[in-house]
Amino acid sequence: QVQLVESGGGLVQPGGSLRLSCVASGFTLDNYAIGWFRQAPGKKREGVSCFRSSDDSLDYLDSVKGRFAISRDNAKNTMYLQMNSLKPEDTAVYYCAKGGYCSGSGSLGEMDAWGKGTLVTVSS
Repeated sequence: QVQLVESGGGLVQPGGSLRLSCVASGFTLDNYAIGWFRQAPGKKREGVSCFRSSDDSLDYLDSVKGRFAISRDNAKNTMYLQMNSLKPEDTAVYYCAKGGYCSGSGSLGEMDAWGKGTLVTVSS
């Protein structure tokens, strides 16, 4: 059974950092397109970052480039999202997901599994 479990969210001041983790089970992370998306209250879901399964290349949403870094530990079947220089507009529930492909804007297409999410609140 495919399962994704996120952790690491919390309250952080603007300019601060958080590292999100996503533990996967039921499938091997490096065999699929995987990534993170977020959804803020009252807003549409948006892709944040993703890995391509074909060549391990990755992409980011323009607004997080240079601040966020996606990574993966294949031995632990775990994916991470290091978030630095956080801004109030980064406040959202963050989800990790598995999909069919990673687009050029950091969005996963054809998502077929995702976790329950972890809340990130950036506020002073």
